[in-house]
Amino acid sequence: MDLQLADKLAVVTGASKGIGLAAAEALAAEGCRLVLVSRGVDALEQAAKGLRSRHGVQVITQAGDMSRSADQHQLAEAHGDADILINNAGSNPPGELDEVDEETWRRAWDLKVYGYINLTRAFYIRMKARSAGVIVNVIGNSADWINARYILGSTGNSGLVGFTKALGARAPDFGVRVLGVNPGLTATDRAVTMLKGWSQGKYGTEDRWQEFQEELNLPFGRMGTPQEMGDLIAFAASPRASYLSGTVILADGGAAYRNH
Repeated sequence: MDLQLADKLAVVTGASKGIGLAAAEALAAEGCRLVLVSRGVDALEQAAKGLRSRHGVQVITQAGDMSRSADQHQLAEAHGDADILINNAGSNPPGELDEVDEETWRRAWDLKVYGYINLTRAFYIRMKARSAGVIVNVIGNSADWINARYILGSTGNSGLVGFTKALGARAPDFGVRVLGVNPGLTATDRAVTMLKGWSQGKYGTEDRWQEFQEELNLPFGRMGTPQEMGDLIAFAASPRASYLSGTVILADGGAAYRNH
């Protein structure tokens, strides 16, 4: 299927690895020009080099910390003409309420909550002025799978879901689409590292990793892949999904409701 994305300009945050890089890969395969954003300069340049080589598209990199207002504004000023914004930067630490202190909570939300809101605002104003543009917020299924052991993530992601739905319901009045994707457990390096830590904490050894995965009762017997999420994000951002706005797509194989 031609997603009608050729020569569109897409800004992808958190783009040097994981779901962000997979989304950039899917967009590049469709002919998108890209602006890749991440804090790690070396990983960013390596990702850009690979995308240029595989797809022959223009790839610009911009190193920046999307938890900082100055870096957010700099990105919007430099690339505010983008057709697509993919908000993906951010990770939330696990822990119950009495295990996550205020500093950790604020630091995480500066990136994953306020970072999304501020970048969306900056790009949305420009898209609204020209009556065109798409914003996709990559959030996470902890907004659906509410869990006290991941209270920071569940709370922040629930807020981002509400934000995305509210703005996305209004945006079509100005020719703009805003929607979200809630990935489930996805086999990124971060997810595997985190789960192996939980496994070792439970069993006291790493050699029971496979047993731990089986206990998770995952849909289809596995985690999702970054490529699956990247393809979905690219479709959501494309004109092929032109009637989608104000919604958040849950992409977790049914995991959020599997054990209810």
